[in-house]
Order: sequence, then structure tokens, then C-alpha cells
Amino acid sequence: MNPFRWSYRVTCLVGFFVCAALLGYALYAEHVLGMIPCPLCIFQRIAFLVMAVFFLVGGLHAPRGAGRWVYAGGVLLGAAGGIATAARHLWLQTLPADQIPSCGPNLGYMMDTFPFAKVLKMVFTGSGECAKIEPVFGLPMPAWTLGWYLLLLFFAIYAAARKRSPHS
Repeated sequence: MNPFRWSYRVTCLVGFFVCAALLGYALYAEHVLGMIPCPLCIFQRIAFLVMAVFFLVGGLHAPRGAGRWVYAGGVLLGAAGGIATAARHLWLQTLPADQIPSCGPNLGYMMDTFPFAKVLKMVFTGSGECAKIEPVFGLPMPAWTLGWYLLLLFFAIYAAARKRSPHS
């Protein structure tokens, strides 16, 4: 079962299931392992959700030709947001203790109280809770998500760019 020979439909559906599994692990880490997500973690989940939607719809529709780039573009948008968020998160985790921003309100409170543009600014400014490192298999969670965004983005671009096989 060579993934380089999968049809466009199968490739997209595998991308969807990988995103769903990653979101499932995030929920497991939160509810079973007790890793409470910071606002940047939540935005990374949203990025995987956006990617999952475009993979799923692309897999169900399975267009030919240039139509495939529409779905790859949607995955790109989700991945770009996720990459930017994960990179910012990793940067916050590298700050010395005296430079870590103080903890702010949780995301639910911010969404209820402030306009969305201000919430985005507050989230990307970061807070002390975003600088907390809880390694998973030796790496911080945003390092794992950054790798998955890049891998899934490559997966989507490869699927869209690949010449159609007789079984696509």
C-alpha cells in the first residue's frame, strides 16, 4: 500500500482522518492527561479543524484538474494559521522566565468580553500559561503540531499536483 500511488480521494480522506486523530489526541490530552489548553493551543486545534474540513470535502468531491487546488488552498490556509500559531507558541516557550508575559484571562472570557480583533491581539501577545512546556514524547506539543502542519500541507500539495492516474 504505497501512499504515493493513492488516488486523490484516498489521499484527502487519509488527511482528514489524520487531522481527526490529532484533534482526538488533543481532547485526550486535555481530559485524560490533564493538559489544559492555552489560547494558542485552541487556535492550533482550530487550524487542524479547518484542514480536516477541506480534506474531507476534497475527498468526498474528488474533483479533477484545477479543482483540486481549491481544496489544497483551503488546507494551506489552515496550515498557515497553524504554523504561525505553533511558531509563536514555541517562541514564547523559549523566553527566559523573567520575559514571559503574565497570565491573562482564559479564551472563553476574552471571547465574551472583547471584540474578536482584540482577542486575536491578546492571544498572540501570549501569556504565562502559553510558555509552560509539557513535553509529549520529549517534545513540546507545539513542536509536534508544527511538524504535522508541514507534513499535512505537503500531503495536500502533493495530491493536488500529482498527475492523475487511471484510478483517481
